[in-house]
Amino acid sequence: MDVQKSTRAPKPTLERPRPDGTRRSQRSRQAIYEAALALVAEVGYPKTTIEGIAARAGVGKQTIYRWWSSKADVLLEAFLDLSEQAARAAGEDTYAIPDTGDLAADLKAVLRATVDELHDPRYEAPYRALAAEGVVNEQLGRDFLTKLLEPSLQLYVDRLRAAQDSGHLRPEVDPRIALELFVAPLAQRWLQRSGPLSHAYTDTLVDYALHGLAPR
Repeated sequence: MDVQKSTRAPKPTLERPRPDGTRRSQRSRQAIYEAALALVAEVGYPKTTIEGIAARAGVGKQTIYRWWSSKADVLLEAFLDLSEQAARAAGEDTYAIPDTGDLAADLKAVLRATVDELHDPRYEAPYRALAAEGVVNEQLGRDFLTKLLEPSLQLYVDRLRAAQDSGHLRPEVDPRIALELFVAPLAQRWLQRSGPLSHAYTDTLVDYALHGLAPR
C-alpha cells in the first residue's frame, strides 16, 4: 500500500522588525542635549562632566565620545538645538529683523526680545557658560562665534543695510561697526552683571546709537 507524503508547506519564518537605528540615535542625542543643559543649570559648567551627562541621559560615555570630543561641544550643540526648537515653536521659519520702516522701533523690538531670552533660565546658564568658556578655549570661541553669534549679527547687518537703501541711515556707515554700538554694550552688561538688563536700557542704547550724544 502506498503511503502519501504530506504536501503541506512549511510554516513561514516570521522575521522580527529591525530596530530603527536612526530613531534610536536621535532619541539618545536628544537625551544627551537635555542632560547637558540641565546639569549646567544645576551645578554649573565646571562641575558638569561627560560622565555626569552620560549618567543623566542614560547612555554610555562612549556614546558621547563617538559624537563629540568634549563637554563644550556637547553643550554648544545642545544650545543650538534648543534655539532651533524655540524658533519652530514660535513659528519662525525664516530669521529676520522686522522692517516696519521705523529703524529705531525695529531695533528696540529685537533687543527687548533678546533681553527676555537672556533672562530665561533655559538659556541663561548654558549661554553664559559657552560665552565664558569661549574666552579661554580658542576653538570653542570660534565655533561659538560662527555657529551661534554670527547668524544673529548678520540679521542686524541686513536690517541696517535695508535702512541705508531706504535713506534712513547714512550710506557710508559700516553696518558691522554700527551694530556693535548697541549689541556690544548689552553683551558686556549681561556677562559682567554691571547693571540691570531691561527694556529701558536697550531702548536707550538704540537712541544713543542712532542719534549720538552731541546736542542737536
